[in-house]
Amino acid sequence: SKYPYFCNLSVLRTLSTSDDVEDRETEKGRLEEAYEKCDRDLDELIVQHYTELTTAIRTYQSITERITNSRNKIKQVKENLLSCKMLLHCKRDELRKLWIEGIEHKHVLNLLDEIENIKQVPQKLEQCMASKHYLNATDMLVSAVDSLEGPLLQVEGLSDLRLELHSKKMNMHLVLIDELHRHLYIKSTNRVGQRNKEKGRISSLVKDASPVPLMDVTNLSTPRKFLETSQFGTPGSSSMRETNLLEIREDTELDPEENSTVFMGILIKGLAKLKKIPETVKAIQDRLEQELKQIVKRSTTQVADNGYQRGDNLSQENQPR
Repeated sequence: SKYPYFCNLSVLRTLSTSDDVEDRETEKGRLEEAYEKCDRDLDELIVQHYTELTTAIRTYQSITERITNSRNKIKQVKENLLSCKMLLHCKRDELRKLWIEGIEHKHVLNLLDEIENIKQVPQKLEQCMASKHYLNATDMLVSAVDSLEGPLLQVEGLSDLRLELHSKKMNMHLVLIDELHRHLYIKSTNRVGQRNKEKGRISSLVKDASPVPLMDVTNLSTPRKFLETSQFGTPGSSSMRETNLLEIREDTELDPEENSTVFMGILIKGLAKLKKIPETVKAIQDRLEQELKQIVKRSTTQVADNGYQRGDNLSQENQPR
C-alpha cells in the first residue's frame, strides 16, 4: 500500500518472471531500495520547492472555487431565465391585449385630431375663397371630403358637415370656371383698353391732332403665347406642359391675380384635382361665342368713349364708330 497501484503491478510482474526464491528476494530488495531512494529524492524536492508548491496548490484551489461559483451562478441564471420564460408565456395573451389596445387608442387619437381639423375646414375654406387662393381651397376640400367619405364615414356626428362639404365640392368647379372665363376674356382685354386710354390721355395733353396710332397687341401675354414660351417647352410638347403645370405652386403671401397666366394655371390645376376638366372644356366651348361677342361689345364701347372724350373734331376725323 506504500507504493502506487501501477508500481505494485510492476513488482509482481518482475518477481513472477523469476523461478528461484533467492532471486526473487534479491530482486525484491533491489526494488524496495530503489523505491525508498525515489521517496527520499521526492521528499527533498518537496522541501526545496515547498513555497512554489504551496502557491500552486492555493492557486489551483482558488481557480477551482471560482469555477465552481461560476457554475452555480450560471445554473441560477438558467433557472431565472426559465422562470421568466414561464411567466412571459403565462402573460402573453395579456401583453398582446395591451398592445392591441395601445394601437387602437393611437388610431382613435389620430381620428380625433383629424375630426378636429376637418371641423375647421369650412372656416378656412371661406377664408381661402375670399382671398382667391383657390388651389389651397381645392386641396383642403378634396382631402376633407375623402376623409369624411373614407375613414370617418361611420362617424354619425359629421353627417351634416359631410353633406355641406360634399355640396361645396360639387359646386366648386363652377366658381373656378367663372374665374377662368373672367381672366381669359375680360381681364386680358381690359389691359388693351387700359393701354388705349393711357395713349389717349397722353395725346390730349400734347394736343396732338394726328390720327390715333394703332394699338400694339403683339406683346400681350395671352394664354396661348404663354404656353408657347421657352419655359413651357416647344409648341406641341404636351409632356413639358404637363410637367410645368404640376410644378405650379400657390403662394399665400402674394396676390393670386398678380400674374394672370399663372392664376389661370392654378385654376386649371384645381379643376383637375376636382376631376372637372371635361365639364370645363364643355363650358368654354358653350360660352365661347357669347364671350367673344362681349369682347367686341366692350371694345367698341371703349373705342367710342375714348374718341368722344378727345373732342368732336378728332372724333369726326377718325370715325370711332
